[in-house]
Amino acid sequence: MGPVPDGVEVQVLPAWDAPMPGDPATVEFWVPPLLGGADTVALTRHMPGLRVVQLLSAGADAWVGQLASGVTLCDARGVHDVDVAEWVVAAVLSSLRRLDYLARAQHEHRFAHADVGDADELSGKHVIIVGAGSIGQATAVRLAPFGVRLTYVAHTAHDGMHSVDDLPQLLPQADIVVLLLPLTAQTRGMVNTAFLAAMADGALLVNAARGPVADTDALVKELSTGRIRAALDVTDPEPLPADHPLWDMPNVLYTPHIGGGTRGVLPRAYRLVADQVRRYAAGQPLINKVEGGY
Repeated sequence: MGPVPDGVEVQVLPAWDAPMPGDPATVEFWVPPLLGGADTVALTRHMPGLRVVQLLSAGADAWVGQLASGVTLCDARGVHDVDVAEWVVAAVLSSLRRLDYLARAQHEHRFAHADVGDADELSGKHVIIVGAGSIGQATAVRLAPFGVRLTYVAHTAHDGMHSVDDLPQLLPQADIVVLLLPLTAQTRGMVNTAFLAAMADGALLVNAARGPVADTDALVKELSTGRIRAALDVTDPEPLPADHPLWDMPNVLYTPHIGGGTRGVLPRAYRLVADQVRRYAAGQPLINKVEGGY
């Protein structure tokens, strides 16, 4: 974080269930852990003087509507652009080139050259990015050099971006659909039976957003036909139960919510925290305020 302003005392809570390092009633600015859950949210009840919650995650769905009146919620917009965008590119390439299948063949000591046939390539593909925030933009920058055609979808149409209402017409044209939108009441279950049915044969669905954005039953049913493929870093439920069918589907690449888990994340996150603390101490406007659910 670097130097903090005069009068600001930084205290560290090593775990959500550890003893408080000081009097929680004196806490004005709180930074929950990156992977905090419902128990972490509940800690705010012991902080009557709380004024700001600064998240280390880009998603704020677990916190929206859970804080007392007068508490400002800020997300970590911009912090996860690099790590999540890199995961998307890695997942797309791995899926197209069947690296997930070949990794399993390696584990079995099996030379699977003939199994994958002629693998697909990214060059020339039409990619729809659903969720045109900072992570979506960072993903587009990393995909563009591969010679793809990019289409952007946001909540509402603006500045060359399509609206989510346009998806029924756009999905049949796409080779790859990347989900990078926040989880809100409007986006929960957005990837449903109709959404999946509109995707082209052989298309790839990439979910680096939140698991509940997709209706899991609909997803399993469509994927079980083998008509489309998926690369998933998030699921609903999470973690997946050991007997869940998504584990064993040959057309699914699944990683355990590690898109944002790189060595560079926390240094970026705490640079943001330090900036926000300085803004708060100086009475300046905070950035990344969560309004309207995101």
